[in-house]
Parts: sequence; structure tokens; C-alpha cells
Amino acid sequence: MNNSIQHIQSHDINEVIKWLLEGDVSIQYLVYRDLLEIDRKDLQDRIGSEGWGKQFLSKRKPNGHWGDRFYQPKWISTHYTLLDLRNLNLSPNHKLVKESIELVLNTSKAKDGGIQLGPSTFHRSDVCVNGMFLNYASYFNAPEKELKSVVDSLLNEIMPDGGFNCRTTRSGASHSSLHSTISVLEGLLEFQKAGFIYRKDDISNAIKSAEEFILIHRLFLSDRTGRIIHKDFLKLSYPSRWRYDILRALDYFQKAETKWDNRMEEAVMIILKKRNKDGSWNMQAAHPGEVHFIMEQAGKPSRWNTLRAMRVLQHFEKNKNYSQ
Repeated sequence: MNNSIQHIQSHDINEVIKWLLEGDVSIQYLVYRDLLEIDRKDLQDRIGSEGWGKQFLSKRKPNGHWGDRFYQPKWISTHYTLLDLRNLNLSPNHKLVKESIELVLNTSKAKDGGIQLGPSTFHRSDVCVNGMFLNYASYFNAPEKELKSVVDSLLNEIMPDGGFNCRTTRSGASHSSLHSTISVLEGLLEFQKAGFIYRKDDISNAIKSAEEFILIHRLFLSDRTGRIIHKDFLKLSYPSRWRYDILRALDYFQKAETKWDNRMEEAVMIILKKRNKDGSWNMQAAHPGEVHFIMEQAGKPSRWNTLRAMRVLQHFEKNKNYSQ
């Protein structure tokens, strides 16, 4: 694994960094923060007033929603737009975004404490959506007391195998889903990073078991047959929305500052093989569904995927925490 990670040094990464820094201001900010270890708050402050951030914010309606309401129409709704803004790393104190999250918390709580998808789902919420909501609500500094019921709703849905499956609140499920599990992990991690202490030990245990669920599957393989669970898990797409893939999983482990585990190796090798000769990674496919606008074209070099792959590889090399 040592040689696999260090292989990234064979490229002139300065040229790749230069290309990344020609991208959207959100990419520029994340390159400085994650790859160059320089926290350029001046760049973060510009995300809301130019480029992709400005475009997302311009679609917000006077009533505080995007689309029609929280989850309708699905892909350009308030929910997925707030997730996009969180992933751009818009300033956590952005006034309009905080107002929209407060609106959701005040009007969209389901009876089970999670966030309802619409008027017809008052009695139950969705595990994936709750995980994503907890992610961006924690990032944008929503009050801890308002998020406690969302945390409760998630922890109530832990499966016996340690992961999560959104079908548990619908038709039922007997096995966890990688899609649901990664969304919940991202939410619980962000809740922790916000410094919240509610059910701290329960959350830590849930994170540990959910991470193990992903690792048991070596990030993309059946734990029963050893076969690839779904070929789309190997495609590098962005934005991920609710969908799982190996780069999203590795990026989570990077954000969580997880130590190297040998069960990550096959996924990392696949990522390395997907790198272009110039050191970039392509946007391999775009998930179907309406968008406010297209950030990057499928089939072309992707700054999002290049940034994410580079910070994953840099994390495991820099910290020297892979196996020798």
C-alpha cells in the first residue's frame, strides 16, 4: 500500500494544483484548506457572492425555500440545495441559509422526530434524508437542541449489522444499505465536529459500527460472495446526492481522520487507476435528475473529483497511517 499511495508523487502535482485553482472559488478555498493547509477565509467569504454559490443562492425564493418546498421537486428542492451549499463550504454563518434551515426545523418535523419529506409523511421520516439534513444543519450551526430529535430518529434505526437502511421506515429491511449508511455517517460526523455533546457515546458507537459495516464490504464488495455489489459504486460522480460510491466513502474516512485499514486498499487502487495522465480525474457520470445548473460535464476532467481524490491520497500518505 505504501507504494500505491506514494505513486501520486510521480505526477507534477503543482500543475494539477494550478489547474484546480483556476476553478470555482469554492474549489479554490478547498484546495488551499485541504491540500495546501492554508485556511483562506477570504475565499470562503466569496463563495456566496460569486460562482456556483451565487447561482445556488439566486434560486432561493422569498419564502425561504428552493423549488416548491423542503423535498419537492426532489433534486432542486430546499433539501438538496442546502446539501450542495454545505459541500461548497459556504460560510457556516450565512444568514439566508440559516433562515432556511430554521424554517425547515419549525415546519417539517415528523412525528418520529426526523424531517418529513412532505405533508403526507407526517408520521415518519427518511433515514437518508435525516443523515443529510443533520450534516448540513450541523455545519450551518443550527441549535443543538433543535437537532436532538433528528439524532434520536437516526439512532433508533441502527440495523443489527451496524449500518442503516432507509427502508426501515418504509417497507422494512433486513440488511443495511451503503447508500443510507454513508449519508448517516456524514451527518453524525458533522454533528460531532460542531462540538455538540448530545448522546455523545451513542453517536461514537454508531459511527464505529457503521464504519465497520463499510469496511467489512471492502467499500464495494459483497461480504457474502466477494463480488462487486453494484458497478455504479466504482463510478466517480458529483454531486453524490444520496448515492454511494467508493470515492465518497474514502472522502468520508479522510474527513473523519480515520487511520489506514487494509480493507480500503482495493478501492484506493481503483481510484488510482482512474487517474488521467495529467494527474486529473474525470467526471465519469452524472446522476439523473433535474439540476439548478451543471457544475461539471460528464466525461470531462473534474475539479471536484480531482480535489477529493487528491485529499484522500494525501491524508493517508501525510499521516503515515497506512500499513507498512
